[in-house]
Amino acid sequence: MEEDLRYPIGKFHWDGRATAADRAGAVEDIAAFPAGLKTALAGLSDEQIDTPYRPGGWTVRQLVHHLADSHLNAYVRLRLGLTETEPLIKTWEEKDWAQLADARSAPVDASVVLLQGLHERWGLLLRAMSDADFERNLRHPDRGLMSLDLLTRLYGWHGRHHVAHITALRRRMGW
Repeated sequence: MEEDLRYPIGKFHWDGRATAADRAGAVEDIAAFPAGLKTALAGLSDEQIDTPYRPGGWTVRQLVHHLADSHLNAYVRLRLGLTETEPLIKTWEEKDWAQLADARSAPVDASVVLLQGLHERWGLLLRAMSDADFERNLRHPDRGLMSLDLLTRLYGWHGRHHVAHITALRRRMGW
């Protein structure tokens, strides 16, 4: 069976249930994400960073900047969900954001440093949340109600998903 380069760890699945172990794993995935990203990027040249992680996909550079964009949005959404009653969140055009000049040319370290600080705060906040906090909801314009548990699980997966894009590219290219 051929590897699906779009989903190296598989697609995100949510069955609507959140066990304490699932939640704890997602929180740890979020907290540990920056270290995993740094390891995946270690020693890559600019030429390698400007290589698409799959045919027709973003470059590693765009991918790293996408992670900063996406995780900043998720962190803000979490905070809105903790402080407002079912806030309506705004969507964003990730494909368009990846084509902006900074996503195509900024050094990846700009986003790696941003992600380190962001995930430090995100992890602290997640670890301080109660079970009731995780049950709070956001209102997504396309997906409807989303619990903060779902948001946490999604972004635990999201970081691992994109780090796997980089590590799979390195493996295929022999880097």
